[in-house]
Amino acid sequence: MHILPKHWRFALVSISASTTTPSLLLYHSLSLHLFLYLASLLSLPSDSLEPSITMATATDKLSSLTPAVAALNEISENEKKGFINLVSRYLSGEAQHVEWSKIQTPTDEVVVPYDTLAPTPDGASEVKSLLDKLVVLKLNGGLGTTMGCTGPKSVIEVRDGLTFLDLIVIQIENLNSKYGSNVPLLLMNSFNTHDDTQKIIEKYQNSNIQIHTFNQSQYPRLVAEDFLPLPSKGRTDKDGWYPPGHGDVFPSLMNSGKLDALLSQGKEYVFVANSDNLGAIVDLKILNHLVQNQNEYCMEVTPKTLADVKGGTLISYEGRVQLLEIAQVPDEHVNEFKSIEKFKIFNTNNLWVNLKAIKRLVEADALKMEIIPNPKEVDGIKVLQLETAAGAAIRFFDKAIGINVPRSRFLPVKATSDLLLVQSDLYTLEDGFVIRNKARANPENPSIELGPEFKKVSNFLSRFKSIPSIVELDSLKVAGDVWFGAGVILKGKVSIVAKSGVKLEVPDGAVIANKEINGPEDL
Repeated sequence: MHILPKHWRFALVSISASTTTPSLLLYHSLSLHLFLYLASLLSLPSDSLEPSITMATATDKLSSLTPAVAALNEISENEKKGFINLVSRYLSGEAQHVEWSKIQTPTDEVVVPYDTLAPTPDGASEVKSLLDKLVVLKLNGGLGTTMGCTGPKSVIEVRDGLTFLDLIVIQIENLNSKYGSNVPLLLMNSFNTHDDTQKIIEKYQNSNIQIHTFNQSQYPRLVAEDFLPLPSKGRTDKDGWYPPGHGDVFPSLMNSGKLDALLSQGKEYVFVANSDNLGAIVDLKILNHLVQNQNEYCMEVTPKTLADVKGGTLISYEGRVQLLEIAQVPDEHVNEFKSIEKFKIFNTNNLWVNLKAIKRLVEADALKMEIIPNPKEVDGIKVLQLETAAGAAIRFFDKAIGINVPRSRFLPVKATSDLLLVQSDLYTLEDGFVIRNKARANPENPSIELGPEFKKVSNFLSRFKSIPSIVELDSLKVAGDVWFGAGVILKGKVSIVAKSGVKLEVPDGAVIANKEINGPEDL
């Protein structure tokens, strides 16, 4: 298949739109028709578009979609514009693959080893002036539904009765108290989490921390069959819409007015992280390095383990640092991508970004991150969500770097198996920080696999009288109707799998080391 050179395709179809009126439709239609004309001059076949969308079809789709989107009253003009831009880029078939031979391993100047960073300034006043340049932003758009909880995921109790959000607030409160600084907390909500979050943050109103919230964009799901918005077919409830990934953090920060407000207060950097990553705490050494070296963007990466083989990695590509995701990798190189030998680091999604640079790039409509198509189904209707990731923006910023950080800065809680780790004696809680137990000799955490009986937080908690000791555990597999008594100690490799129809109760005080248990007789 012949592909029109990428710079032609990119220039013609990615016209910066300033409105969602018919003039926007005209721009996009003209660009697509011009594209079709050029394709005919170059004798390109009709399948020249990626992903296999003919020009006429692409034009038709946009022609129908644009007025339908313009008629949606539930979203703002900025959201309509952003959505049409995203769809037109998708229809243009921007290349997702990279030329494998051009990939280079980043040098230590591009991905800086954490232990080479200069120490934090000694004086409290110097630290205060550093912190006063900083804003902490937590991505708070996700629900706790995968763990059987209602409401924002950030309100799940993590340890000692404290939620993710409680811990984040305590951490920043302690920083502000210690140095007399004013580090504000921003929460980027989605339409799914906004209302609940507004009520929840009322409990922090007496803290010494300013908490601001804003919403990421609300985009309509596209019906796969005819490429029209699901809400325009009567589905105006939440199922008709989606939040378009955390790549939306940059335009949403700008459109909300928060970006200009922060710049007017003298803020320079935003530390962006997932609200469920307990390791994503403010690091003064990283902040100091970025300020001193005027880096506009920094992605924290950490060494891969076998559990992280699908995670995005940083590469040097055509003179710039770039995020490489598995979706961009040609099929014949996927195993190489997953190899820990060649691609040794992965993206933690802890990002430090210069606020002035965000403003410059958003205003220029220059942040054209790779589009992630996410097919879904709503009540039997096949729909499409187009999303972007914040990490992919790294290639658009000047002096962008990675910093290879210790694994302790990546402690996400995505499932109850992660909750077991952080609630166990493997960690302690100090001033809102989750600290790893020094008694653990192995630098890696044990691998934990819990069966579906433990998937929901309520079921998980009910099946443990107390969380077992796992300081000396290498791996744990639990499946079936298993219940744990108090004071259980697990060591080495442990497998506890109850046979179908059998209730298996691990007694109080049991010590299980390097053992497979399939019934009461094995205990």
